[in-house]
Amino acid sequence: VQLQASGGGLVQSGGSLRLSCAASGTIFNFNSMGWYRQAPGKQRELVARLFASRNIDYADSVKGRFTISRDNNKNTVYLQMNSLESQDTAVYYCNFRGVLTPTGIGDYWGRGTLVTVSS
Repeated sequence: VQLQASGGGLVQSGGSLRLSCAASGTIFNFNSMGWYRQAPGKQRELVARLFASRNIDYADSVKGRFTISRDNNKNTVYLQMNSLESQDTAVYYCNFRGVLTPTGIGDYWGRGTLVTVSS
């Protein structure tokens, strides 16, 4: 399984971006799909996670501004980011957990996509 993230870029404060993360390979099931981010000099942190049960967790800092969703047919997870702030500047990584494939169960990370919010 490989994860390909896209959609990052430069946006002005208050603007919007939509990130996508598509998984290639055969996936039978998964536990969760999520987005993390890592700002310069900081640790990687959870942004949002969507569980197979359809429960969703958001970081407090993005609640009401970001929305995570998925397309099961395409094994793709999205992150709609609105009202972006300079503090949202980071490299965003997608993460699939508990992925059941023909070879077993594993966790996977995308390479990351850079989001830069200018003030």
